[in-house]
Amino acid sequence: MANRSSLRRLGLACAMPLLLSACAGMHHHGGGAHPGGGKAVVATSDAPAAIGPYSQAIRHGNTLYLAGQIPIDPKTNQLNTGTIEEQTRLVLDNLKAVLAASGMTMDNVVLTHVFMKDLNDFAKMNAVYATYFTDKPPARATVQVARLPRDVAVEISAVAVR
Repeated sequence: MANRSSLRRLGLACAMPLLLSACAGMHHHGGGAHPGGGKAVVATSDAPAAIGPYSQAIRHGNTLYLAGQIPIDPKTNQLNTGTIEEQTRLVLDNLKAVLAASGMTMDNVVLTHVFMKDLNDFAKMNAVYATYFTDKPPARATVQVARLPRDVAVEISAVAVR
């Protein structure tokens, strides 16, 4: 039986080509996407501007990574503190706007993360959510958190693929 040191060296030798290949694929030349598949920022005035140092979405190749949206009306920049249904609808409309800015729709979404202040509102949130994903809904994780930005009731992030 080989000793641990030999196994580690063998593992490193096998992993190194994959690591180098991954690093080469991450080379980036600046602003927008390039033929090599770098990342590009997706932004739209049809969704709320980021409230911190992050992008509304990042496109890398055929994949769009959407930052979490909270219920801010992009037209007024006002926070919606209404019912969980109203907040969920606005959050999903904001995600839909960011998707549209990248030429995608809700049908392109493959994964969402739903962060809720109170899981007792799960059924109400879910009823609205289901109207946005009627055919082949994405994979999803829903968790209750202690607090969300600006003390909203729900935040949703997503991943979409073209």
